[in-house]
Amino acid sequence: MELELVRTYYPNGTNGELSLCGVRICSTIELPWLVNKSRISCIPEGKYELMKRYSQHFGWHLQVMNVKNRALILIHPANDAIKELKGCIAPVSILKAEGKGLESRIALKKVLAIVYPVLDQKKQFFLIIKS
Repeated sequence: MELELVRTYYPNGTNGELSLCGVRICSTIELPWLVNKSRISCIPEGKYELMKRYSQHFGWHLQVMNVKNRALILIHPANDAIKELKGCIAPVSILKAEGKGLESRIALKKVLAIVYPVLDQKKQFFLIIKS
C-alpha cells in the first residue's frame, strides 16, 4: 500500500496533504527544502518504505527508510517545523502557516491506525512524496 504526500514548498517550511487512494488523511509540516541538507531540510521527493518504530521520546511512530544521505527520518508529532523537526515529517490536523500546524498527535494517531495494521501483517507500506 502507499500513502501519497503532495507538498507545497515555502521559504519558512513545507506544507503537505497526506492521502490514501485519493482520500485525504491529514496535513503535514516539514522544514523548507534546502537541498537535502541534514537536519535543516525536508527530504527529497521519492518513494520510501515505512517501518514501525518506538522511542521513549515519541512513543510509537514511523521511520522513513533509505533516505539518500540522511538517517533516522521519522514521522512523529510536532506543530512547528523549525522548532521541533530535524528533517522529519509531522502530521497535523490543521495547517496554520508555513511549517506550522495544530493537533499533531491526533493526526499521527489517524496515520498509525492506517499503516500499523498493514505492517503487522508483514506487508510493505510506502510513502510517495511529490509536489
